[in-house]
Amino acid sequence: MLLGDRKARLIALYRVTVVDAGTIITTHLTELVKDNIADMLSYTEVQKLLGEIHPDSAKLVAELVPARISISGVQRILQNLLTEGVSIRDIPTILEGIAEAAPVTANLTQMTEHIRARLARQISAQQSREGAIPIVTLSPEWDETFADSIVGNGDERQLAMAPTALQGFIAAVRETYDRLASDGEIPCLLTSPSIRPFVRSVIERVRPATVVLSQNEIHARARIRALGSVG
Repeated sequence: MLLGDRKARLIALYRVTVVDAGTIITTHLTELVKDNIADMLSYTEVQKLLGEIHPDSAKLVAELVPARISISGVQRILQNLLTEGVSIRDIPTILEGIAEAAPVTANLTQMTEHIRARLARQISAQQSREGAIPIVTLSPEWDETFADSIVGNGDERQLAMAPTALQGFIAAVRETYDRLASDGEIPCLLTSPSIRPFVRSVIERVRPATVVLSQNEIHARARIRALGSVG
């Protein structure tokens, strides 16, 4: 009892949280699954998912697959969403988004962006903290730099930013997020829709856990809490 009392006093004194080994292993495995969940979504699993879809959406699946998109295409879109932590539970909305985007583009990244906008309510709710989404915006200068660095048209668009500008952007992001982290803030980075996937492709190399949202993904009824900008 004396040993137990001494341990309790030490915990209270140093405000230490005692975590048992089982909890540590479970937490580690949970994070491991979260980090690799996109890779775990196999072709067979997607095929099974579409085969077991609710009857209300079965007709839409029949119209889409394989006439407008292959099962592997659907798999890639779902993986794109999962990679950025977006839930794929709302399969009907995702399929509707594919149906809307397919006549316009065959580019899976652009399809994914359209679907993300359709999932704005879900995404906004997921990123909300205490009733508001904490955000950091890009400065107009960086927004323009990204827009000017995109080359190609339509499905062939890609980022061709000068290495010095790229390093400058990465440094600016690190400085902003390190400063906010010292205040206990972990905001989303908000960008314009046309450059979001390109900003994300840069951010994921240095801060993979950072959530990058486009203005189209902020639901009309969502509240935001602006914490500054990357300048």
